[in-house]
Amino acid sequence: MPLKLFHTYSRLMRFDDRESRPARCMTDKLAAIREVWDKWVERLPYLYNPEPDVTVDEQLVPFRGCCPFQQYMPSKPAKYGIKSWVASESSYAWKMQVYTGKSTSGCPEKNQGLRVVLDVTEGLRGHNVTCDNFFNSYELGQQLLKRKITMVGTVRKNKPELPPALLGSKEREVFSSKFAFTPTTTLVSYLPKKNKNVVLLSTLHKDGDTSDREDRKPIIILEFNRNKGGVDNLDKVIGAYSCRRMTARWPLVIFHNIIDVSSYDCLCDLDRDQPNLDVS
Repeated sequence: MPLKLFHTYSRLMRFDDRESRPARCMTDKLAAIREVWDKWVERLPYLYNPEPDVTVDEQLVPFRGCCPFQQYMPSKPAKYGIKSWVASESSYAWKMQVYTGKSTSGCPEKNQGLRVVLDVTEGLRGHNVTCDNFFNSYELGQQLLKRKITMVGTVRKNKPELPPALLGSKEREVFSSKFAFTPTTTLVSYLPKKNKNVVLLSTLHKDGDTSDREDRKPIIILEFNRNKGGVDNLDKVIGAYSCRRMTARWPLVIFHNIIDVSSYDCLCDLDRDQPNLDVS
């Protein structure tokens, strides 16, 4: 394709009816690409059956332009961009949801982390979900158990359900662990450094096993570390091999991300379908 023709197509590309867009934007900030996005997301779960371990995390697509729901995340390499919630397995994006900020009423959403995990894991059964402390809570663990789904993740220390005995770190030995149990949930407080502890919650583990390593990390932490990087690895791969182009239009940024994620998901499917060949 000639470069001039490619630039023409890029300028003219739209994903909805511009005349009816203002009315739809009153109730949906994603109206400019909503129809394309929903049809694509609907197809993702049909193309791949995830393994038992699924990761839920956030993705930030780089963008510095005019967008009503652009996010600033200093922990991400791009810092500014469009955020999506992703449920992935081995970096395969199984289900995604664009975060469009506060609702049109302007009221902040309560229990957002719980709602996101329940949304992007809809349809799973018999899996284990790994997520960080933004999403994790005791209530989420109980809701997932009703769907036959277990969960492992870090927990913020301001959660009211945490027992005070797990929060203190003074006068504790480095690499020590404290456990708390209910019939369905296991909590662990681990001290990796002096006066600094991390708290994790699991509905998968039923005992207080620790590893034989020098740092004596609990099995719950090893399980969390093994699965937590699924979405981060997806970002890394599509960032290195991307079709993104410079644009000031946020719907085109989302469309480029759709192509990037679809391309990587196709590679995951091909890799899984390859037979194990004996070349000896």
